Amino acid sequence: MGIATSQQLSRYYDQYRDTELTFTKDIIRALGLDPRQVYVKCNGGQWPCIINSTSFQHAKIIVGTKGGAFQALAAKNNPTANIRFCFNEQEGDGIITFLVASRVAEIRPYMNSKDLVIVTLQFSARPPDDLIEICGRLLEANTNAVRRREERIPINEDSKRKLNITKEECTVIVQSVPRHCVVRDLSFSGARIVLIGLSQFLTGKEAILRLEFSEPNEIISIRGSIVSADLIQGRKDVCIASIKFDDTSLPLSFKMHLNTYLTTVRKVQLSAQEQLAQKITQQQSMPHQATPPAQSADPQAAEPSAENAEKAQTVQAEAQA
Repeated sequence: MGIATSQQLSRYYDQYRDTELTFTKDIIRALGLDPRQVYVKCNGGQWPCIINSTSFQHAKIIVGTKGGAFQALAAKNNPTANIRFCFNEQEGDGIITFLVASRVAEIRPYMNSKDLVIVTLQFSARPPDDLIEICGRLLEANTNAVRRREERIPINEDSKRKLNITKEECTVIVQSVPRHCVVRDLSFSGARIVLIGLSQFLTGKEAILRLEFSEPNEIISIRGSIVSADLIQGRKDVCIASIKFDDTSLPLSFKMHLNTYLTTVRKVQLSAQEQLAQKITQQQSMPHQATPPAQSADPQAAEPSAENAEKAQTVQAEAQA
């Protein structure tokens, strides 16, 4: 996990404070949440629980009505409780664990079940920075997947490193047939690839693009369809094809890789703009130096005209003598 600045954490908290994130399988995998290591602590006891959702204000957990957790949480006067989160680090084999202090706000049956209840735990204060950063990155990725969906990223050595793409050579599956291809650019909405084939047999076909990423090491499969395919000039068997991704099935991990690149590039651009603005401000604040008066190259040119006239008369008298 990258290190977010205090300014970025504050922006995440202010922008997504009330946004509730439901832990589906895709979100659990994208965030690296370890559901087996999530516990609730209350009244001196600790019990495993199912984390259903969280925001930066509260979390919802599911517990059984016959266990000790329910007895402790259902006590009078809304008892205090701590929920323990556990995430696997994206880079390396470490884990991130922390407790969030809270108080029981509501208990209600889970989907009309008599054996399960869903407990809302209202956070007592702003949650730890780790939770804000982990969830904030995913929420920001979802936002940018809509707001910056058409922004294309050319694939080169620099962008591969920032995207954590191992190589631009990958596989595209067209009508159940795997084909080797090379990725030219990526966006939230689609990709352009170069592959061997005839354009008339590619356009309109469903396709699955398989990209290999590192940190974490994974192969992400993205569903879509080929909307256009054009022959490369001078070649009759090589096409450049445009794939439009299916927005409803776009993997969250892919969104997060692209969002990391876009936010990194944005930070570099803002830093360059700030440095330029500071340089201009410094130049404008420097005092203007006074220009010294010009001096004549001939010192005699500044002599009084009367003295010059006297010298001229003396020279003329010596000549006559």
